[in-house]
Amino acid sequence: MADLSNHLISRRWPAQHPERIQLYSFPTPNGVKISIALEEMGLPYEAHTVTLADADVKSPEFLSVNPNNKIPAIIDPDGPDGTPLALFESGAILIYLAEKTSKFLGSTAAERAKIVQWLMWQMGGLGPMFGQMGHFHSGPGKEVKDPYPAKRYLDEARRLMAVFEKHMSDGRDWVAGDYSIADMAIGPWLRAPDFYGTQDLLAWDDHPNLKAYLERFTARPAVQVGLVTPARD
Repeated sequence: MADLSNHLISRRWPAQHPERIQLYSFPTPNGVKISIALEEMGLPYEAHTVTLADADVKSPEFLSVNPNNKIPAIIDPDGPDGTPLALFESGAILIYLAEKTSKFLGSTAAERAKIVQWLMWQMGGLGPMFGQMGHFHSGPGKEVKDPYPAKRYLDEARRLMAVFEKHMSDGRDWVAGDYSIADMAIGPWLRAPDFYGTQDLLAWDDHPNLKAYLERFTARPAVQVGLVTPARD
């Protein structure tokens, strides 16, 4: 069993079960991607609440795992060759966990490529654009008098929703064939407009395929657990 007691992050978030994957996260769309994946894959893990406050994400302890000071991050005590591995960036963690378990990453090279393609769509488009939309419509950015930033990100959110709506219009259940890590990345971010209060601005009801997809996603038992893990306090 790996000894994580000497790792700097353990001083602030000690591992009660050091043999399990250690998850350092908060229930944001990016954060819950990993708790959902861990639940879906059946991997034993221990969740630690790392708030978005500078006192947590910019602490020396957290920076020892993620120098980019963003959640989520993990330590896998049973990493490659049996040695512990610390990892950050949600997309990288999803790929790592899928490869570790041989689950949710397709069974052929072509399937894998399609899954990674949609994972990157979320990482480079849906997440950042929805996040900026929220910042300028319900966050600190709403105080900016220039209307251009809010309009730009709202327009880009609409465009991305249209891309997804059209993609799902052929009756498929999941974004890249069978349920995959791409869905674990996309689903949480599709919940963001409700949180930001921008559904009406995005003409949410005009996207029936997207809405049906999100209902399927949130109905999964593992998703329901992952969405509230770790606890906010």
